[in-house]
Amino acid sequence: MADHLSCDSNGSTCCGRNSQAAEGVGADVAIDPVCGMSVAVGAGKPHFTYKDEVYLFCNPGCRDRFEADPWFYLSGSSKRKPAPSNEDALYTCPMDPEIVQEGAGTCPICGMALEPMHGGSDETNHELIDFTRRFWISAAAAIPLLILTMGPMLGFPIRLWLGEKVSLYLELVLSAPVVLWAAAPFFQRGWASLKSGHYNMWTLIMLGVGAGFLYSSVAVFFPGLLPELVYGPSGHPPVYFEASVVIVTLIFAGQLMELKAREKTGDAIRALMNLAPKTARRITPDGDEYEAPLENILVDDTLRILPGDIIPVDGVVLKGRSSVDESLLSGEAVPVEKTPDSPVTGGTVNTTGSFVMRAAAVGQETVLARIVDMVSAAQRSRAPIQNLVDRVAAYFVPTVVCVAVVAFGLWWLLGPEPAFVLGVVSAVSVLVIACPCALGLATPMSIMTATGRGAQAGVLIKEAGALEQFASTDTLVLDKTGTLTEGRPVLTDLLSFSGSTEADLLKKAASVELGSEHPLGAAIVTAARERGMDLEPVSNLEAIPGKGIVGGSAQGSIALGNAVLMTELGVDIGSAGSAVEKLETLARTPIYVSEEGRLIGLLAVADPIKKNAAATVKALQREGIRLIIATGDTQRTADAVARQLGIDQVRAALLPEDKKKLIDALKAEGATVAMAGDGINDAPALAGAHVGIAMATGADVAVESAGMTILGADLDGLLRARRLASASARNIRQNLVFAFAYNAAGVPIAAGLLYPLTGMLLSPMLAAAAMSLSSVSVIANALRLRRLAL
Repeated sequence: MADHLSCDSNGSTCCGRNSQAAEGVGADVAIDPVCGMSVAVGAGKPHFTYKDEVYLFCNPGCRDRFEADPWFYLSGSSKRKPAPSNEDALYTCPMDPEIVQEGAGTCPICGMALEPMHGGSDETNHELIDFTRRFWISAAAAIPLLILTMGPMLGFPIRLWLGEKVSLYLELVLSAPVVLWAAAPFFQRGWASLKSGHYNMWTLIMLGVGAGFLYSSVAVFFPGLLPELVYGPSGHPPVYFEASVVIVTLIFAGQLMELKAREKTGDAIRALMNLAPKTARRITPDGDEYEAPLENILVDDTLRILPGDIIPVDGVVLKGRSSVDESLLSGEAVPVEKTPDSPVTGGTVNTTGSFVMRAAAVGQETVLARIVDMVSAAQRSRAPIQNLVDRVAAYFVPTVVCVAVVAFGLWWLLGPEPAFVLGVVSAVSVLVIACPCALGLATPMSIMTATGRGAQAGVLIKEAGALEQFASTDTLVLDKTGTLTEGRPVLTDLLSFSGSTEADLLKKAASVELGSEHPLGAAIVTAARERGMDLEPVSNLEAIPGKGIVGGSAQGSIALGNAVLMTELGVDIGSAGSAVEKLETLARTPIYVSEEGRLIGLLAVADPIKKNAAATVKALQREGIRLIIATGDTQRTADAVARQLGIDQVRAALLPEDKKKLIDALKAEGATVAMAGDGINDAPALAGAHVGIAMATGADVAVESAGMTILGADLDGLLRARRLASASARNIRQNLVFAFAYNAAGVPIAAGLLYPLTGMLLSPMLAAAAMSLSSVSVIANALRLRRLAL
């Protein structure tokens, strides 16, 4: 029976205990608790003893998974584990992200190998391994070929020893495996480009290497087809086998550098992924505790977090208290206090105490996983400037082919003897040196490196276009609450009237607000508790939306709220007029407190401005950026914040649609607009701006609507993002200069423009070296962004 069933390797079909008494299973058959396969007893199959019971397994893999987490399979939890998503099998092109397919392959547009869509993968890079093998074989053939062809020029008469015919056949034998086997991926990609009409670097490589090898083969086997004028002193037509092989070798060298560089750009993603531990300490319903593999942790599992542990998944504290280093999210090294019901995030570090938590989000649903996906998606996204590069490349390749044909024709018709050979050399050199690989790498390499550097600095780039456009942004619209301010109101002022003391005033107000869920009420309660006050029970609480709250105490009816509520209750607030005006000019919200229809005091609550907001505002203004505050708060409060920060333009009392209209109006004026916000009400404006910048401490919808996310609460991230955007835009321009300069200078030289002046014609080998050097220059320049100081 065991031989007729298959094992589900992911363990998702676990059927429970390994009992011989299982339904439908005979005494000589047991059930593999991992995969559910029937296993013959006494057949020497792998086994494991757990809690005095022996379990049999179909193969060592199932046994190892069971040994790592027995309860996971015996409890049936493995059945709740989601099946692997097919998204894990999706591959895309780093230069043409619209190309998505299941499984590996090559891009039909640019010919590059497709990469997994989920960045930071630890999978083996098979293309790197394959190209490394092909490179060494090419290099092994190139060295003797160079000795064979260049030796006589250096006083080493090897061709004289071997004889010219033997030397020619030896060149063919050495070059054939390289051109016909090692270079096969280049020809496959070049042919695909011809069929698809997307001409690229592989088109030119295929034509250049193919033309050189084909001409040389004809010269060896059918020399009579070539005019005698092309014959050299040896009595044979010259061949260029070594040029084809060296070209292939140099191209492989450039490809290996590029592949290794692309791996380096994923270092930031892998570093983020490694923040999550490999195991988690699970507490079973029976009270057992053990280290379980992280991939087996499911929602609602109970976990224990010890001092120094990295929190494995997102969740909620059930019991215990501790301080957690959340610098992953906030950039702040000061630990955050965690008590029961406090949320905790996977990848953050527990510092002092221990606690028990419930898993609320696991796998790809955790904050850390979403950050990884965001960075990965940004590295695959295209900057708008890439569209220009693609249009240039689409015309560039056919133009180069035409130049090569014209150069060959002119040399053959007008050049000195051997004109035919010189025409072939010039045509091959043009095709090789013009390979637009550097042009294609210029933008993607800078974007990928910049997004990785940004992730390390707390700036997550969701769209490459956002990074490019933020460099040219001239107007930045800032939400107030949660962006410029902390978003957590605190009590700032206590003014008592009618003989009431400040302590009595605060105690009465906090007792009423104890039953409120309003943020302003929470600030009052927090202030009372910080003073060690014992709050009294209040009855008949009634929250009046937009006005305040009313409740009854031993002293009588107490009301807290705005002027509208006081007027409705018939409370005279005239005596507090000057104090209220002064508080509002300081960006503080006044709250009237009355008892039995009599005003007994005034409280003021404020949302503090972030500690580094003023310095960041000044730095952004020095960058030439116009700053505008857009808020739903009152004009007086918004003006007070603007004065403290030195911002001239304020738009207050705005609804979400008003903020979006403001963005549209600024864009209509010709401004390049960025919007920074953190709330649900900011989402339309974030999506409508040229660049939407979300503060990660805000609502999920704000983060999803933005092209860029700032981790942490401080505004410093905006300045870091601007510096990163400016540096990456500058880096892209430098790369394009490198790419165009090499091609603009190289093609005419390869065609023979300098021959009348110098008598020298560029060798195809030197053309290949120059082409590879342009790619290396672009890659090296892009990687400088990894060391960018932010």
